[in-house]
Amino acid sequence: MIVDSQIHLWAPETPERPWIAGGRERAHLSDPLTFLKFMPMMETAGVARAIVVTPTWPGDDNDHALEGATRYPDRFAVMGRFSIERPQSRQSLATWKDQKGMLGIRVAFNHEKTSWIADGTADWLWPAAADAGVPIMIFAPDAPDQIGRIARDHPDLRLIVDHMGLATRGPEHKRVRERIELMASLSKHRNLTVKLSAIPGFSNEPYPFRDMTAHLRRLIDAFGPRRCFWGTDLTHQRGKYSYRQYVTHFAEELEFLSDQDRRWIMGDAILEFLGWK
Repeated sequence: MIVDSQIHLWAPETPERPWIAGGRERAHLSDPLTFLKFMPMMETAGVARAIVVTPTWPGDDNDHALEGATRYPDRFAVMGRFSIERPQSRQSLATWKDQKGMLGIRVAFNHEKTSWIADGTADWLWPAAADAGVPIMIFAPDAPDQIGRIARDHPDLRLIVDHMGLATRGPEHKRVRERIELMASLSKHRNLTVKLSAIPGFSNEPYPFRDMTAHLRRLIDAFGPRRCFWGTDLTHQRGKYSYRQYVTHFAEELEFLSDQDRRWIMGDAILEFLGWK
């Protein structure tokens, strides 16, 4: 069973559901990618399940993702956006996973929220999520060192690092080797896992992204196949590569992987880690 650990799906903007300021500029595609549009793409690519990560531009609104997970529970589950700055969020965390299809939360420390991972804004979240049994996907492209601190200080918190811990923009964007080594050093924290996702965006070569092979192997060797999760972040490349190519990259091109390793990395591991039956 192939499971995509990250896909952004979203509904059109409406007067009742306005996007954040500047949302249209941040959207990956000019037309929304809804779960109904995405399902035929899954069939073509051979992907059985996908974890929907609500993107930034609709704001902290998980309704569309949850609708997909409710209607198609064998296809979709959700790691939802979560407003850590709102006082009411502290109360909602205890019942967060009572929402049908919700597996955990995803926090992104980018744009205007870059400093929140280090300035104390998010400090309350880590112990609270551990106590509530809520796993967290974390995107912190400008502060990878903070991820190690959080994993060390909260060993009962299940953490998934987005996009191999790499920077998606700025001067750190192409310092891939240095970042990979940093992430590999954090594998000593047994509660820490990593998404092998958004790979075309870090490669300087066309498919099958041969310059990324050694980096992928380094992380898989460090974390082990049961703590590495294949994913695409498909829309970020704005259609440059087909969904099927993301699948065949791991299924056919990474010759160092055993069949058993592939089964864990491309589906079984994320299902086990997040408890998606």
